[in-house]
Amino acid sequence: MSNLQHKVLRFITEGDRRFDALSLEVFTYQYTSSVSYRNLCKQHGASPTTVKRWEEIPAVPALAFKHLEVACQPVEQAQRVFLSSGTTQGGRRSRHHMFDLRLYECAIERHFKKHLLPDRDEILTFVLMPPADEMPDSSLAYMLDFARQRFGTPGSGHFVSVSNGIDAARLVNRMNSRDEPVMLLGTSFSFVHLLDYCAGNHITLQLPEGSRVMDTGGFKGKSREVDRDQLLRLFWDVLGVPPAFCVNEYGMSELSSQFYDHTAGEKERTRIYRPPHWVRTQVIDPRTSGEAHPSEIGILRHWDLANLHSAMVIQTEDLGRAVGEGFVVLGRASGAEARGCSLAMDELIGGEWGNGEMGEWMTG
Repeated sequence: MSNLQHKVLRFITEGDRRFDALSLEVFTYQYTSSVSYRNLCKQHGASPTTVKRWEEIPAVPALAFKHLEVACQPVEQAQRVFLSSGTTQGGRRSRHHMFDLRLYECAIERHFKKHLLPDRDEILTFVLMPPADEMPDSSLAYMLDFARQRFGTPGSGHFVSVSNGIDAARLVNRMNSRDEPVMLLGTSFSFVHLLDYCAGNHITLQLPEGSRVMDTGGFKGKSREVDRDQLLRLFWDVLGVPPAFCVNEYGMSELSSQFYDHTAGEKERTRIYRPPHWVRTQVIDPRTSGEAHPSEIGILRHWDLANLHSAMVIQTEDLGRAVGEGFVVLGRASGAEARGCSLAMDELIGGEWGNGEMGEWMTG
């Protein structure tokens, strides 16, 4: 393990006030490890000698992960390669090379524990997602499987498989047979399948006090959509889990960290996604490429220290608005906003070094 990786792991685990200094160290590493990222930075007039604050570090557009190998080490050395769902950009999928899963797992563990299990160290966990070995290229499958292994008590397991889909009958039977709190983890759409099964069979449950739900993802590309308020009502009416114990997760394959809109059991308040202490998020005005004015809608940009060996600063295609210490997500950029996002991508594949050798982009 490199000294810098040790510093990042220690920062995630312990935290301190040195985010700015550590982010500049990570920037220097990524600048010196990749000829192509260095060229991108030069187009912005940015280098380790000129960049003095984390806000000045140039961002890599999430779109780059769909077309280029965004990695600071040889890609053949990756322990895992996580792919995006492929629901946009004509099915082209992002590729995020993970060179040390300890960093990824540490980021998962710290923030997941804070938001899903602030009141306990372990809980019976049922996952509405296939195990990671059935979906080895899914960062979400890896995350949920890791959470089950790290925090799940004996009897925890998965109730969705790649070959057979969701086994709602077995899951309902398992939930009915337990008198201890349960944590349910899955995609929003998998929960809709479970709730539809319950409705079709006139089943209502009252899960034990302290049970909780974490859903993630939306309904992009799905045949049916359920709005957030309706889903929360169904969790309460059908499963017996009150909104205070329902948490939504926001993440993306290009990041190593996740965001949660609530902490299980806390009093109801405005649901916003709060970055962990090793992440910074800004809402960017696509017209100026600078931070949007407070309360204005812009494009989300994340600084994720856990993205040590890929790109620390990711310019997403997600629209959002800053709220207090966090942000809300308002959908995907389109039209003028999308054109604003594409400017950085043009810098990546154009210019004097845009010679078509995309596969070598971040491995210089």
